[in-house]
Amino acid sequence: MITFRHGAASVESVAKLVGNTPLVRIRRLAAHLPGVEIWAKLEFFNPGGSVKDRAALQMILDAEAEGRLDRRRTLIDSTSGNTGVAYAWIGAALGIRVALVMPSNVSVARKQITRAFGAELIFSDPMEGSDGAIRHVRELVAKSPDRWFYPDQYSNPSNPKAHYLTTAPEIWRQTEGRITHFVAGIGTSGTVMGTGRRLKEFDPRIQVLAVEPLEPMHGLEGLKHLATSLVPGIYDPARLDGTLQVATDDAWDFAERLAREEGLLVGHSGGAAMVGALRVGEELVKQGREGVIVTVFPDRADRYLEPMRWEKEHDW
Repeated sequence: MITFRHGAASVESVAKLVGNTPLVRIRRLAAHLPGVEIWAKLEFFNPGGSVKDRAALQMILDAEAEGRLDRRRTLIDSTSGNTGVAYAWIGAALGIRVALVMPSNVSVARKQITRAFGAELIFSDPMEGSDGAIRHVRELVAKSPDRWFYPDQYSNPSNPKAHYLTTAPEIWRQTEGRITHFVAGIGTSGTVMGTGRRLKEFDPRIQVLAVEPLEPMHGLEGLKHLATSLVPGIYDPARLDGTLQVATDDAWDFAERLAREEGLLVGHSGGAAMVGALRVGEELVKQGREGVIVTVFPDRADRYLEPMRWEKEHDW
């Protein structure tokens, strides 16, 4: 039995609480896979509620250490939501101004959360998706380069570095080195690139597989259909053992099943990751092999639900 020991910590800053997220076994949805274990890294245990806390913090800390970010500049980047939330709360915690460029159709919850942390929101064309936000932020930075610090999460090596330094070693320890397959979605690709690279250093036999949407026009916020998207600069297909394409409907269905059958209310990208992990497990069973598959649930579904309106006046 693999256990996760999580004790209460006393820290000087909330930023110190990023990482060391729990790993939970998926039992009911994987009950038909004899000899195969599926485990999920619950990244919504990070302070900002998503896996993006890791990359955002690493990019900010590295930029400060190298003198590229100081209090005279405002951090600006494009985001579909989770990285924006991460930038916003980390900026608030560390005293850094933050501006975020995002498609105007991202969830209301993410807009409200980032505003609550004091971030400035700049909206791009919703029909252009995350690529439109990338183009828009690049235009803004080109016009006023001295005003902004642009970490560029899609090309910044500190993004996969965060997962190389933290996510992979955590998974290795939590599985006691038994992991055989790692499955993760492609957004910026930082999670699968950084984690996969380090896991293969621990054991080159570990298979690293990416999950992407099947359809160009999909409903999996945060994931990229690479054939029709701007390919992230940090993405290197040579580091992958394969790519799994998941239909939007399947990912949504399994996000619902995770809630009802496992008690895990995860976002649709988590549903896609679950579909990918199950496919790997089913293939192992067909081959008569055993395996320990680890996937990542990037966030919770409450990021996508319509929140209650915050009231500033109360009738007691």
